[in-house]
Amino acid sequence: MTYNSVVFVTRNGSPVRVMHGITVTHVLWRKVAPTLAQDHFVVMTDLRGYGDSSKPPGGGDHFAYSKRAMAQDQLEVMRHLGCDQFALVGHDRGGRAAHRLALDHPEALTRLIILDIVPTYRLYQHITQEFATIFYHWFLLAQPPPFPETMVQNSAAYFLKCTLLWLGGSQLTDPLPDWMSPAVFQEYLRTFRQPETIHAICEDYRAAASIDLVHDKADLDKKIQCPLLVLWSEKGPFHRMYNVLQTWQERAVRAQGKAMPTGHFLPEQMPQELLQEITTFLRA
Repeated sequence: MTYNSVVFVTRNGSPVRVMHGITVTHVLWRKVAPTLAQDHFVVMTDLRGYGDSSKPPGGGDHFAYSKRAMAQDQLEVMRHLGCDQFALVGHDRGGRAAHRLALDHPEALTRLIILDIVPTYRLYQHITQEFATIFYHWFLLAQPPPFPETMVQNSAAYFLKCTLLWLGGSQLTDPLPDWMSPAVFQEYLRTFRQPETIHAICEDYRAAASIDLVHDKADLDKKIQCPLLVLWSEKGPFHRMYNVLQTWQERAVRAQGKAMPTGHFLPEQMPQELLQEITTFLRA
């Protein structure tokens, strides 16, 4: 296990593990976790390679940043806290690690919520001009080191701001949106701009383009066993390019979901509405 950044809010109720995605940290959940913690034991961490968590070498096959390795981290954290079973909420890259955890350790999950992604294997097997144009960073960050690391490091603040803006549905020339305060942006930038973080994020994408696909292909016949809720951005490209719910119904025994009228960062942009969806699903 590689963690050194673990936060839990209270010990109330059944355990719920929440996971963030690219360019951000557990701070993503600051508007959701306090209310969710009124009835649940909420656990937040920075994914390996992100925020203040440790950043191990990726290895020649990038296994250290595979979603299998990330999922194992989450499982060991929860077991360390005495939670053999728990609900899991994953956004963006956290959702990809959550998907892998559901396949590798189905006995651990009571419920699964995945936010604003389509399964990785599906994306790489159906690459279109639109996908390659919009998700250019999937291909840039997966290039051999130190090429992408150098490019991002040279403009770390600009890269971070632009990524947050366009994923959130704003123009790249816009100021920081209302849902992203300057103080929060600076907290994200504090760890994002570190060379070891940038390298780790690149390793995450290298793993997604290589060893993750090997693992996913081997498990195409496996399905998510626990109840699954999928929520996604109505303003984002996945909603336009895919039948998002159908892509997950193909990968799960029971899946439900809907689009939400916001950008990619649902916990930042629609926290109260997201809370309602999460709590309703957890109570069902």
